[in-house]
Amino acid sequence: MYSEKVMDHFTNPRNVGEIENASGVGTVGNAKCGDIMRIYLDIDEEGIINDVKFKTFGCGAAVATSSMATELVKGKNINEALKITNKAVMDALDGLPAVKVHCSLLAEEAIHAALWDYAEKNNIVIDGLEKPKSDIGEEEVTEEY
Repeated sequence: MYSEKVMDHFTNPRNVGEIENASGVGTVGNAKCGDIMRIYLDIDEEGIINDVKFKTFGCGAAVATSSMATELVKGKNINEALKITNKAVMDALDGLPAVKVHCSLLAEEAIHAALWDYAEKNNIVIDGLEKPKSDIGEEEVTEEY
């Protein structure tokens, strides 16, 4: 059973699309379920995320978590965005069924992958940011809901 917020973000997703010449682009996927997320970040000179867009191929929970993740990072600085966890995404959506928790992890990892791309393009190091994984599996989910 999905919460009203999950259904709202699935049926009316926010920030769908692409950003041309994005500051950072992150693509992650889960081969087991087939979900693929791509997040685009527009980051200004002060490190503030002015705009964020996403494209997701996947289930309703994947679309909803992508949408909510973009809402959570917009207007944040790089370090604040890095601290947004899959649990924060799930909490903002009023929870997810246990079998869909991996979707929130994909959203977190897509943000990290976009930040990684930004850091590489600008030859900077973002403290606490690790190289993103290319495939996110259910066995990697540490937060149970």
